[in-house]
Amino acid sequence: MSVIYILLTISIIVAIVFFVAFIFAVKNGQYDDSYTPSVRMLFEDELVKEKTKKPIQSKD
Repeated sequence: MSVIYILLTISIIVAIVFFVAFIFAVKNGQYDDSYTPSVRMLFEDELVKEKTKKPIQSKD
């Protein structure tokens, strides 16, 4: 039973370490996207081709 307490304590400590590392990486700009804004201007005004609708022919 004491092994469960030890494993639980170790897993919580490891989770806290990973959380702190994640927060540190976010604050230092590790996940900032520096590539997409420079490419977005090339594709922003892309023309959208609409399908032309054929008129419905009635049988009279």
